[in-house]
Amino acid sequence: MQARIKQFAATEHEALIAFTREIIAIPSFCGKESQVIERIRREMEKIGYDRVWVDGLGNCLGVIGQGKRLIALDGHCDTVGIGTAPWPHDPFKTGSKDGIIYGRGAADQKGGLAAAIYAGKIMKQIGLPADCSLMVTASVLEEDYEGLCWKYIIEEEGIRPEAVLLTEPSNLAIRLGQRGRVEFKVSVQGRSCHGSAPQRGDNAIYKINPVIREIDLLNDSLSGSMPLGKGSIAVTDIRSAAPSLCAIPDSALIHVDRRLAQGETLEMVRKQLSDLPAVRNASAKVHVPDYSVESYTGKVYPYQAYFPTWLMEQKHALAQTAVKAHQKQFAEEASIGVWRFSTNGVTTKGVHDIPTIGFGPGLEEHAHTVQDQIKEADLVKAAEFYCAFVHEWAQAS
Repeated sequence: MQARIKQFAATEHEALIAFTREIIAIPSFCGKESQVIERIRREMEKIGYDRVWVDGLGNCLGVIGQGKRLIALDGHCDTVGIGTAPWPHDPFKTGSKDGIIYGRGAADQKGGLAAAIYAGKIMKQIGLPADCSLMVTASVLEEDYEGLCWKYIIEEEGIRPEAVLLTEPSNLAIRLGQRGRVEFKVSVQGRSCHGSAPQRGDNAIYKINPVIREIDLLNDSLSGSMPLGKGSIAVTDIRSAAPSLCAIPDSALIHVDRRLAQGETLEMVRKQLSDLPAVRNASAKVHVPDYSVESYTGKVYPYQAYFPTWLMEQKHALAQTAVKAHQKQFAEEASIGVWRFSTNGVTTKGVHDIPTIGFGPGLEEHAHTVQDQIKEADLVKAAEFYCAFVHEWAQAS
């Protein structure tokens, strides 16, 4: 089987590279994925997926096989923006140099998605057992609202796979989890007055300054355990409001990014923040924002800004399946670790407890940078691994 997978992957090499470059060249910022989704839909249909459709949120799903045992390969097709820093290469003119494709979304994570789509084509040719099916999802809205796509797939489409493999960049290593994330808004009220007589008012900016300082100190005191490491907390935005620039501000608001270590819960970290002396002294309000997210389809979908920690045990059958598949396909032991960033696993594993792991081409440190890139050879190797993994999973009882 390993030789057949390698043979088919080699045959699809040029088509996989060409398709990867094509979808990288299509801008698909978060919430604006319609063009790339349409291109992916056409490719899935052309290469022979048994069923292809776009759901109400805008995810493109392709299925191979008719069996009830369903495994999913997930890759998001949205990207962050290009920023203001100069790029060494045009972010959407996907030239190759020394076997490397450059462009926005190359590593994060159109390369992994393209490899998964072509792994589906290879598995279609090799064949799956009659009781198994493979679903490849080109998911949307991940960059700003990770997991929202899978909330829709599971809760609205009614699709619940036995297992999910995320194709986020991992440098071809197996990933077993990530820290969680929660957003907080902390607001204070002041009293406005004319700026020429500040003593008459209560400056909301001054009131929130001690809160910011204590949050910084709290970050230094946070702990955690391996492999995910310690939690963190940071103020990432501050805003104030006043009748004019000649008036004392009567309100101030900060946005707080809290990364969750293993074992930390939403209730625990909310209380930790609310109990800070400066928060109490300022009578500040602490809340987790709720979003009404509008996708490119026009669908508005609610979501709370809480993304749970998730971690798979290395001895879990799904992780062991990945280890065995890697050993058989490449005759070498796989590297195993966790991601630093957040992924769609916050919903598949963190909320719905579906066994989830990850493996993808590309380096995590290239994500969201002007060096965004993917090695052509790693695309092919990732496609091989996905096939070997699906085959190994399909053989399990």
